[in-house]
Amino acid sequence: MRTNRLTLAIWSTKWIHYPLLWMDAIRTLAVYIAMTFLRPDVILSRSRKFGRYRYPKARCANCAFGTIQTSIALLVLLSLVPPSRAFAANPDLETVVTGSRQRIEKLDYRITGRLTRVEDNGKHTSYKFVAKAHWFPDGLRVLCEISGPGSEKTRLLLHMSVSGRVTIEAVLPGQKAASVLPFERWNEPLVGTDFSYEDMVESQFFWKNQELLAPEKYGVRDCFVLKSISSSEDRTHYESVTSWIDHGILFPVHAVKTLRGTGQQKEFIYYGLRQVGGAWSASQVEAKQQGKPGSSILAIEFGSGKANLGRKDFEIGQSGAQEEKVK
Repeated sequence: MRTNRLTLAIWSTKWIHYPLLWMDAIRTLAVYIAMTFLRPDVILSRSRKFGRYRYPKARCANCAFGTIQTSIALLVLLSLVPPSRAFAANPDLETVVTGSRQRIEKLDYRITGRLTRVEDNGKHTSYKFVAKAHWFPDGLRVLCEISGPGSEKTRLLLHMSVSGRVTIEAVLPGQKAASVLPFERWNEPLVGTDFSYEDMVESQFFWKNQELLAPEKYGVRDCFVLKSISSSEDRTHYESVTSWIDHGILFPVHAVKTLRGTGQQKEFIYYGLRQVGGAWSASQVEAKQQGKPGSSILAIEFGSGKANLGRKDFEIGQSGAQEEKVK
């Protein structure tokens, strides 16, 4: 009866979501297991028939067997605990990560705007920016077209799977057909700005390693501070991304991305947060690179939060590769 109560408590939804309750359950069950498996050994040592010194080898064997049984039972129990929940330092972590992912999983927009590089001396170089995005059952698709001061255009099709894996196809100036953009080029400046190709999608929220830091204010906003840490499985040039996410709307207002290897940082600031079609967005995003003067601004002029897009809306052109080769 005691075992049944513990089993029901451990597998209830409430216990799954609170790691401290998990650990209390483990400690309680560990004591029960230890008492259950070691009881024969205790009885054996106290029995008149089997004195303490009469059968020492048998006693040691039983003791060792009981210890092995206990260890195996505890290992099986610990294997049932979801690691991400058991070691979560803050119960808000799941709220922030889940909320950020759900925000992306609801994307369905068309936007037009300007992508501008602002030099330190005040010189502006602007590009027309048109984009659309939709979350399909197999993940997110984002199609961007950037028109330069001349007639040249850059077209990008980014696909992020439900597990956060990103692939990028591109039609670059001078090219007639789309081809897979090699991973080595993902961190290159997009049309000379401070945004890179991979900055066009927020894959960091889908990385496995997420850590919630102490909350902070950014400007007048109370923010969660989420640190997303990439692993060798994540195809990105960033080692980590730290996001300041507004408590109330779960939308980022500030982010700092740290490059792998060099440790160089890139800062993103989100201005003019607004709700369009039930979804929150920023009217401007500014990108600044550490040690580089000037900045770049992506300004949204028009947009629709419910575009009702389909797969046919994301045809970039004939692809030069049917399948990307993973190194």
